[in-house]
Amino acid sequence: MFRLLAFATALVAASATASAEIEKVAVPKSQGIALYWWPKLPDVAGWHFDRDASYNYGFAAWAPDNSTFADAETVIYARAVYKPREPEMKSLDMMIERDKQHFLAKFPDMRIEPAPSLPTVDGRKFQSLSFAPSGNGNWERAAYGEEGDFYLVFILSARSQSGYKTAMPAFETFITRYK
Repeated sequence: MFRLLAFATALVAASATASAEIEKVAVPKSQGIALYWWPKLPDVAGWHFDRDASYNYGFAAWAPDNSTFADAETVIYARAVYKPREPEMKSLDMMIERDKQHFLAKFPDMRIEPAPSLPTVDGRKFQSLSFAPSGNGNWERAAYGEEGDFYLVFILSARSQSGYKTAMPAFETFITRYK
């Protein structure tokens, strides 16, 4: 177990220098090492990082203070998709189209519309979409970008339109302060 932990520590230390914007975590498990990659997000007032949910779902999970990712009305999460692991996905546009098709397959009445792009602190623009249910369902906003060998996806997901609107400034802050 010591060798496994030492290897995991060395792997994380070595990868941390490759890209400061992508958090790379290696966690020893009984079956080996679990690797997690997600965008390193800034602290945003009123929100906290839920590490347990992040390890459970495989993305950076954020919840409003005084709630957990599991019980919050509104959550924010971010994924980093390693491009070499998705060789059929040739562009960010292909990833966005795949996400749209995935949503429409599960929720055929979902309304998907372009939303204003969001700039990062270093001037990159993230493409953005809004997802609105026709009845019951979550209100969502997705922002898509690229960082080296990764496609990035930031998601705001709310159980109500009011939760969606209330959390939108925090969501935009996560992206506009991302570097």
